[in-house]
Amino acid sequence: MTPLDNLPTPAKKSDPKTLAVEIIERLKHGTGKDPKAAKPHDWLQAVILVVRDRLVDHWIEWKDESRNEKRVYYLSLEFLIGRLMRDAITNLGLEGEINQALANIGVDLDILRELEPDAALGNGGLGRLAACFMESMASVGIPAYGYGIRYQHGLFRQEIRDGWQVELPEMWLSHGNPWEFERRESAYEIGFGGTVEPRGHDKTGVPTFRWKPSERMTAAAYDTPVVGWKGDHVNSLRLWSAQPIDPILLARFNAGDYVGALEESNRAETLTQVLYPQDSHIAGQELRLRQEFFFSSASLQDILRRHGQLFHTFDNLPEKVAIQLNDTHPAIAVAEMMRLLIDNEGYDFARAWELTNGTFAYTNHTLLPEALESWPVALIERLLPRHMQIIYQINAMVLKSARKDGLADEVISRISLIDEGGERRVRMGNLAFMGSHSVNGVSALHSDLMKETVFADLNAVFPGRINNKTNGITPRRWLAQCNPALLRLVQGVVGDVDLMAETEALTGITGMADDAGFQSSFEAIKRRNKEQLARVIQQRMGLRVDPGAIFDIQIKRIHEYKRQLLNLIETVALYDQIRSHPEKDWVPRVKIFAGKAAPSYHTAKLIIKLANDIARVVNNDPIVGDLLKVVFLPNYNVSLAEVLVPAADLSEQISTAGMEASGTGNMKFALNGAVTIGTLDGANVEIKDLVGDENIVIFGLTAQEVSDRRAIGRDPGEIIAASPELAQALRAIKDGAFSADDPSRYADLIGGIESHDWFMVSDDFDSYTAAQRRVDALWSDRATWNRMAILNTANVGWFSSDRTIRQYASDIWGVPTK
Repeated sequence: MTPLDNLPTPAKKSDPKTLAVEIIERLKHGTGKDPKAAKPHDWLQAVILVVRDRLVDHWIEWKDESRNEKRVYYLSLEFLIGRLMRDAITNLGLEGEINQALANIGVDLDILRELEPDAALGNGGLGRLAACFMESMASVGIPAYGYGIRYQHGLFRQEIRDGWQVELPEMWLSHGNPWEFERRESAYEIGFGGTVEPRGHDKTGVPTFRWKPSERMTAAAYDTPVVGWKGDHVNSLRLWSAQPIDPILLARFNAGDYVGALEESNRAETLTQVLYPQDSHIAGQELRLRQEFFFSSASLQDILRRHGQLFHTFDNLPEKVAIQLNDTHPAIAVAEMMRLLIDNEGYDFARAWELTNGTFAYTNHTLLPEALESWPVALIERLLPRHMQIIYQINAMVLKSARKDGLADEVISRISLIDEGGERRVRMGNLAFMGSHSVNGVSALHSDLMKETVFADLNAVFPGRINNKTNGITPRRWLAQCNPALLRLVQGVVGDVDLMAETEALTGITGMADDAGFQSSFEAIKRRNKEQLARVIQQRMGLRVDPGAIFDIQIKRIHEYKRQLLNLIETVALYDQIRSHPEKDWVPRVKIFAGKAAPSYHTAKLIIKLANDIARVVNNDPIVGDLLKVVFLPNYNVSLAEVLVPAADLSEQISTAGMEASGTGNMKFALNGAVTIGTLDGANVEIKDLVGDENIVIFGLTAQEVSDRRAIGRDPGEIIAASPELAQALRAIKDGAFSADDPSRYADLIGGIESHDWFMVSDDFDSYTAAQRRVDALWSDRATWNRMAILNTANVGWFSSDRTIRQYASDIWGVPTK
């Protein structure tokens, strides 16, 4: 007991009058501005600080309450958290009070919301999932930390110049971040390179080693509170920033080497500048591996420090700590945990492995072998020599056991941590799998395919380790915040149920699907959302679109397997058909695309250029007019998604079957009343099961059919020749109909479809086109379409990330939830 324990913490009132007074006080003392001179960004800062004060009280109380509970630590290279102010206000239940407080002093909350920058901490679905999971862990009462990197510039800010993607720095931290708290006491030394030296033997006679890095830097912690629904629990997102141990090397500076004097500072700052450095060259690969080890090591040191202070032993680590690896990016943490337990804490290899394996769990997000990550052995030996030793030891242990079990040489070769085919490389997916007691996929189909494809051999060696945890989304952001009118409409039907905590109660509107009045209200909300998006398109693109048209939206990372190219080729075919048959009663359609391509991914960037070339031609054709418009919105992020998702009539989920692990955009669209057009891939399968066959538009090959066709081989040329519409569209693109300035621009892109077409664009084209014409027919029957949209909203509450997290908690982590 200390004198501080007797000091009461006064409860903060949250009525509009009190809030208005606090906001003005924070404005004055937090920004040094008089209200008369304050600009909107000053008011934004003041409001955030007032809201943050209320979060901090809950945050500190929750940390104290959960001190001895088992904690979950979520390691992810991405956290696509978006804007935080509305999250906090909504979850604290303060939206009405804050609105009224600001109105009383002549400030518009909606204007302030638009000023808050998106935190540039992620790229796509993996990072957004991590953000949803952090919010859900707080909402269901799990003590948790998220660990990642505090990127200065994140991925990149995307601009479109002459139709091409241009990457620019994302300056989200240029004016500071009022949500974060620097934790100077939580700083850890991170090493690279150097040598491994013997230091004697342990009590059983086994040699022991000490790693002496040649390069060192500091990982400094910055904490952001993550508030759950109703504000009862607040968890921490801890992001690491790299800092030099010596900011300036004075001896070199005094000798006149002014650039060399800043070498350590520059090396440290470079490490946390950007997300996913271009890894098409060795320097980029090295920087990415450095990032992954940097944040993994800092996180594990932090976890062990906290655990050691509480329990004074690590023998109970799996009983009190659950570490979830979000994909393979933090897989090096398995080797780092072994190093810390063996070299720093004195455990022998077998016991360290037992503790490590009992503590780690691994979520796989991809079936693409190249996305599982592998690093050259030589690179790891140079950067992390002690870890390479440990990786060899782990490998020897597993392979010797496999040999005793009589496994064939080819199986042993495939499960090995070292890929011997060509340049010797460390398979990080295999390391994450071996080092974890649980390995989960993120949709039912994906988890089944993991057992049959990328981890087939490891699944045989470690049966039962693979399990499924279908992804989810937080309804607080993806319904309450981005579509409040729809929530109010639904709430009026289901009554007093707290839909944000019991999302599956959305099924209560099922009986209203055929009610004309409810349909009219539902459609009117969708129309207003579409009008809002139309204004955004007008402002950003200078293009007028008709809100009465189908808003057909595909927003996701640009990648060949996600098949934006299939969508674009069908757009060209539709354009040709409209021009050829203007007498037909065409359904007006607005095709909307958004997403970023990796800087080194030439084909993806070419697809973006094609989208913009097609848009330029189609949007300026007077014959087509408003029957077809094509839009590529630049710089896709969470805030833009919050406008796009509620406005979608048709959700494009058209990946090659068997290649999309889950998807979460499909869930967001369906929750907001969009009808899905898609393949039986990822969570589309489960959406179909929930909403019913008649309320989703499925086309194309199944995952098994894709596998079979690849196995036996087929001639894309024959498929194209049998489809006049496809042949005509491909010829138009290839011959320069949309690229008069460079007629051969798309020759290789289309040539790839004609020659091998790995992603089955030609195979699925006719089925996709027929599905789109089926969409036209459904859209023309407004009662049928509205019924489908309503039943999508009604039946996808199961995809709440709260449900997903509860499954992780009970099946993998062993922690209670409320």
